[in-house]
Amino acid sequence: MTRLLARSDLQAVLEPLSCISALRDGFRAAAASPIAGRRIRTDLPFPGTATALIPGLLPGIEAYTVKANAKFPAARPALRGVICLHSGHDGELLALMDSATVTAWRTGLAAALATDLLAGPASEGGSVLGVIGAGAQAELVVRGLGTLRHHRDLVVHDSDPDRAQGFAARHDGRAVASVKEVATAADIVLLATWSRSPLLRLADTRPGQHVTSLGADEPGKQELAVDLLESALLVVDDRELATATGALATAGLPASAAEATLGEILNGDHPGRTSATTRTVYAPVGLPWQDLALAWIAYQQAEQRDIGVKIDLLS
Repeated sequence: MTRLLARSDLQAVLEPLSCISALRDGFRAAAASPIAGRRIRTDLPFPGTATALIPGLLPGIEAYTVKANAKFPAARPALRGVICLHSGHDGELLALMDSATVTAWRTGLAAALATDLLAGPASEGGSVLGVIGAGAQAELVVRGLGTLRHHRDLVVHDSDPDRAQGFAARHDGRAVASVKEVATAADIVLLATWSRSPLLRLADTRPGQHVTSLGADEPGKQELAVDLLESALLVVDDRELATATGALATAGLPASAAEATLGEILNGDHPGRTSATTRTVYAPVGLPWQDLALAWIAYQQAEQRDIGVKIDLLS
């Protein structure tokens, strides 16, 4: 039997702290997986792209995921697809779940984890958090980061002013008219956009500022200029993917431009930020094992609480 988990089901069984804990453990353990995950992307004869992430594997979990996504930037939601959770014993399809929800949660909460780790310590009153691109991933970053540290103010900008206003209202923040206003006000800047040209350059930032860039996850997408990437302590989730399809690819930078991966910092192989004046940047692509980490939590919780619909696809 296969359990179907829609968006509302996933929102009922997932909660930030357990997911962040699972992602933290995953970053520490993923390097020990005997098979590397693959990210496959292709253009389409339509205004979008197709992406598959295979296989999602983590030591200690006797299951794996296969994810298939459609990305259509003009659509709402822009990402649609499914995650298949299979048994590692016999390949049984344990669950079929909405990939847009899982992707937003795992991307946003992994970014929250990295942001908290790399950003400088907050002042006594808390940091100012800036958001550029008020979509689903930014929602989860703000929600997850709120469980890890305090921010005293939130400023947000989006190309759609109404969406920025709505985001600001939900998070007790304020909307501003430009990217530059966000960068000027914020100690921590989050970008989660579809931009294909740099939104922030070195001159737009200041020493000690942290930037998390989620938008550069496929060829041609770029949120940060080369001079900012070169001047900051740049951390990625995977050097090979960042060079092939992520922030380093569009900027034309080598893998060595990334001083560390998040896993290396969590495992103590790199110290991360060592100075209050260091600019730090986290620019992930997104890894297949992250889908498994959250899909496994969702499946276990759904089984315990009998959430979702069970069907027999072989009947």
